[in-house]
Amino acid sequence: MNNHLRLLLVAFLLIGLAACATDVANRYYASTTYPPKSPEQVEVLRQAPSRPYEVIADFQSRGDSIKSVRNKAAMIGADAVIISILGGYYERSEQWASNDAQSNTYSRICGTAIRYTQQKPKNQ
Repeated sequence: MNNHLRLLLVAFLLIGLAACATDVANRYYASTTYPPKSPEQVEVLRQAPSRPYEVIADFQSRGDSIKSVRNKAAMIGADAVIISILGGYYERSEQWASNDAQSNTYSRICGTAIRYTQQKPKNQ
């Protein structure tokens, strides 16, 4: 029975390791340290905003999620994170990424954490 328990523990460990992000490359640019925010306070964007901003970090990895990248951005006090999804499967008939039925099969995710340099206009 002891060998079965060990085998089961090793199996769970291997599954856990396989689920983790790999090939991680994070780069921090800000010379100022900002207080952390809750992830819900960090906007998730698909393109650069029209408001002025500064880039405070870039995150890249394989096997990560948008939620995880948003959490990383929140920990360093970002106002938003610009997400780029790369790789994965695609349908030849679907040339526009916004219509891609296979968009959840990406292999790499990149996030650029930003801080706005101006207050948001009150009429928006």
